[in-house]
Amino acid sequence: MDDDKKSGDSLNLEHQLIGEDGGYTGDITFEKLFKYNKYAGILHCVQGILILIISLVVENIREFKTPLTRVYLTRQTDRLGNVIEDSSLEISDPVEFWSLPIGALAALFILMSAAAHFIIISPYYWPTYQKEINMGMNQARWYEYAISSSVMIVIIAALFGCYDIATILCIVGCNASMNFFGLMMELLNYYTPKGVTLWSPFWFGCYSGVFAWIVIFIYLLGSDQRPDIPVFVYAILFTYIFFFNTFPINMYLQYAKYGKWEDYRYGELWYVFQSLISKSVLAWIVVAGTGQPSDDDE
Repeated sequence: MDDDKKSGDSLNLEHQLIGEDGGYTGDITFEKLFKYNKYAGILHCVQGILILIISLVVENIREFKTPLTRVYLTRQTDRLGNVIEDSSLEISDPVEFWSLPIGALAALFILMSAAAHFIIISPYYWPTYQKEINMGMNQARWYEYAISSSVMIVIIAALFGCYDIATILCIVGCNASMNFFGLMMELLNYYTPKGVTLWSPFWFGCYSGVFAWIVIFIYLLGSDQRPDIPVFVYAILFTYIFFFNTFPINMYLQYAKYGKWEDYRYGELWYVFQSLISKSVLAWIVVAGTGQPSDDDE
């Protein structure tokens, strides 16, 4: 009997925690969050499929690719390709081993967001999402951002001439770490006393995220071909910079408890809107830009 009573109390506690709203009395109910996650998932999915079809059908977009290269240390060789003994080490010419299909990658990062929203509202994950929202966190968001935003920033870096696979991987690592620090911000502050906010993960995330942009601007400012870089590439860059900064601003307002952001769910709803708008705008700029006629077509 005692075991049954303990089991029943445990189920009641869990129901209170992840039930309809866990005692929440604000305006942003789980019903509203479910609805907006569903709509965002559908809109992401429709756009992603459409962009994928366009990127496979329209020749200019299908053929618009940037190379992935690698360089390594090697010894000097003679005209026959034989290694010269005691020769000094030198950096090899870049070796291309794959091409990035930019249009398809644009479809990929927007479809990732669709998948994340559908996973959140699935019967399997929805109780976990409710529980975490009541705790002031959403782990699924940060894992999805770590992947999808990394794809987007790789596209931007590649469009500015960053083709080296080692550099690309470092960009991905810094960008993903930035999002993981966002996750740590939420996890760590759940365990802090009420009224206390630990900001170190937030600032560590800002520090991690800036290095990807340093690399991109090195390639931009170091190029003597800046006038020849297509306008749509600059549009992608500055549009992404704008949207990129709205996400930490949203988190800052959440933890500063500024105005309506005192309600964690208000910031959560903004994340849904920000993700949908930013990824939609960026994906279509990529499609429109890569679909422009090339010089050879004119």
